Amino acid sequence: MTSTAPGTGRTTTAATGTGSSAWSRLSRRLDGNAEGYGPIRGTLGTGRIGMIWLAANLVVTTLLTGTLFVPGVTWTTAVGMIVLGTVIGGAVLVLIGNMGTRTGLPTMSLTKGAFGLRGSFVAVAANVVILMGWSWVQAMLAGVTVNFLVERATGFSNPVLFSVLCQLLVVALAIFGHKGIARVEPWLALVILAIMGYIFTVSFTTFPVADFAAIPVDSAAGWSAITVLDVVISTAISWTVLSAEFNRLARTQTAGVVGSATGYVLSTVLAMVLGATAIGYVVLDGGEAVGFEPTLIVGIFGVPLAIVIFLSVMATNTMVVYGMVSSVVNMVPSRTIRFLPTALVLGAVSVLGSTWLGLLDSFTSFLTVIGSLFIPVFAVMIADYYLVNKRSYGTDILRARGGRYWFRSGFNLPALATWLLGAAVSLLLTYAVPSPVGATIPTFVISFAVYWGWSAAAGRVVAGSPVSRHLSEAEDAFGTAAHAGS
Repeated sequence: MTSTAPGTGRTTTAATGTGSSAWSRLSRRLDGNAEGYGPIRGTLGTGRIGMIWLAANLVVTTLLTGTLFVPGVTWTTAVGMIVLGTVIGGAVLVLIGNMGTRTGLPTMSLTKGAFGLRGSFVAVAANVVILMGWSWVQAMLAGVTVNFLVERATGFSNPVLFSVLCQLLVVALAIFGHKGIARVEPWLALVILAIMGYIFTVSFTTFPVADFAAIPVDSAAGWSAITVLDVVISTAISWTVLSAEFNRLARTQTAGVVGSATGYVLSTVLAMVLGATAIGYVVLDGGEAVGFEPTLIVGIFGVPLAIVIFLSVMATNTMVVYGMVSSVVNMVPSRTIRFLPTALVLGAVSVLGSTWLGLLDSFTSFLTVIGSLFIPVFAVMIADYYLVNKRSYGTDILRARGGRYWFRSGFNLPALATWLLGAAVSLLLTYAVPSPVGATIPTFVISFAVYWGWSAAAGRVVAGSPVSRHLSEAEDAFGTAAHAGS
């Protein structure tokens, strides 16, 4: 049985057979329908890529992140830092995404170029941890929201139960329906945008913009313009782990760059500003500002906002769980890691983790960890691809062992050392030595400069202007390299 993966132009073959168990048939089907290891040639245009990114980030976590800022800073400062941080972080997201368009590889496969064929496993492990954390947080937020509505209607309350039920649904969709979610997600985005428009209308017709701008700052909240900027940039970094996955579906670089930049910036700014506006509405209405608490604003704006939260979690969290599974399955160029058992194991962990509601109280710390772990990773990747390798990775990146990206026993030790240095700098500037320009920007600059400087000094910079080609154009080399050493 053959099928074509949507947006990729790739034909996959699912094994069929008689007399096998239901488990085996399902496992073969899922493996056959998965995107598999290696490059794919995208077919989507600018508008479709833009809608994918718009849908992906119209999510409750982004909205509720905006509720953290007011009244810690003024509403106008929050809006300004949201826009600035989204543009800065979005630039990193777009550069990594463009690597996916140019090569056809997902983000974690691209880490092989800088960190080595085995060193990339460290990045994959960190990516799974981060995505697992996101899946927990989003499941909890959906569960808490559903519990609020059920309790108000019936008196029954069990937020842990509803969080688990929401995540069970997400895992089922990730295993059986992720392609369907990918197809309908842009339409869900239109529904979410309409409801967001309603909430903005209610807010600004009840209180003028000048009233929001005049909300007094609560200095005890511990926020400043720079800390807001750091959190907004870290939000972009958290999405960059999936940027090449999405952008390798683009037909051209222009479609990938313009679509992702427009979709990501628009969705993030709208969602975060909506959060800042909603919490400002609470303050102006005489309530207490409690950030990252969905029931507070659902209690004011009612069922429409609850629908936004639930739909966004179902759509986005499904792709997050599927992204975790794909990262693990695609670590090595073989089918030794199967889709179904991997999905069930990671799905079970995600369901168990959704019971840990205390994580919601540490969301800003969670974002700090994401920044510390992945800002140096992306700084190294950008320096390695665009400057060291002159925007060209060869088919050796598809190998299991040996070749240009084998380095020392599969590890590029200077890249890994730069990663550790960058993470240490980020934590130092966040907790020990506060920087007047925050932690995220210096961490990126230092990591980028250290890796670029080492590469230049070690003579690793590729000479001339190598021919850059999409890796799917070298199918014969790919077929040979993918099985080398396996």
